[in-house]
Amino acid sequence: MSSKHNGPQSVYEDLSLLRSSPPVERADAARNRSAILAAASRLFAAHGVDAVSMDAIAAAAGVGKGTPFRRFGDKAGLAVALLDERERELQGRILSGEAPLGPGTDAAPPGPGTDTAARLRAFSEAYLDYALGHLDLLRMSETSSPGARYRIGSYRFWHRHTAILLGELGWVDPDAGAHALLAPLAAEHLGAVASELGTERLRRAAADHLDRLLGSGT
Repeated sequence: MSSKHNGPQSVYEDLSLLRSSPPVERADAARNRSAILAAASRLFAAHGVDAVSMDAIAAAAGVGKGTPFRRFGDKAGLAVALLDERERELQGRILSGEAPLGPGTDAAPPGPGTDTAARLRAFSEAYLDYALGHLDLLRMSETSSPGARYRIGSYRFWHRHTAILLGELGWVDPDAGAHALLAPLAAEHLGAVASELGTERLRRAAADHLDRLLGSGT
């Protein structure tokens, strides 16, 4: 297995720049943000995302009706903010966590000798865990407008990570391959398939899709 770039370390340093960061804000603004997110999380869990209005979230958070709109724009923006902490946790595991999802505590980022295919499989499984656990929020964030999924910062991280690994496997066009690998992990697709076939069959299909891609991508 050979590296297609100038150095694995520098490539993953570039990837770390795509990782989302917690917002830096005044203490009162941070308290309002935390209260709104906590209220939204409770109400969404109790009633479902579609049944909860922004006004109800404001009332539960103890803030003015306009505050959630000013902070998050709409429910899609609120969904993105709620997902942010979960995404940062997964991104951290990819960048510096235990193998095979991460490079391992004593290992350098991917390069010669790394089981890259195992990292791709581990990412697919970990992403499915995350997506299926927050499917309503993820669907809202990805479908708020045409092409919204591809403009979300976290998608750029998942895509870059996948492209790096496909490049390590010798794919001629790893950027296009990464989109092909991520396409079946879209929330709209996952929701439709899971409701029809169940999550276990969905997981098996995703694993089979990845195995076939890895077998034909070089």
